[in-house]
Amino acid sequence: MIDIKKEKNNLYRFFVTSEEGNALLQSVTFDTEKELKTTVKKLYPLSKKPSVFERKTNHNGKFHFTLKDASGIVIGTSNTYTSEAGMENGITNVRKRIAFLNRSKSL
Repeated sequence: MIDIKKEKNNLYRFFVTSEEGNALLQSVTFDTEKELKTTVKKLYPLSKKPSVFERKTNHNGKFHFTLKDASGIVIGTSNTYTSEAGMENGITNVRKRIAFLNRSKSL
């Protein structure tokens, strides 16, 4: 599911969530709902490209990833993972969830 939220400061953010409702990916903030929805529509083609997922390690040794748009700008970040394998599984789950949402026309 893609959850769209309007924040207190009139900015918008989306979350890609698992079937259980856990956030798999949180977007950056968008100034307008239109800008957010335009980005959401591009998620499926983006998620099929391996180069849009950037794998990272934070200062505590935890793993996380970002999702970038076609021009290389970060549009979302994951939660942290304790292992590299967990992070890779997270990327796989985001891809699967976006593909499922695309098939069900929820994007």
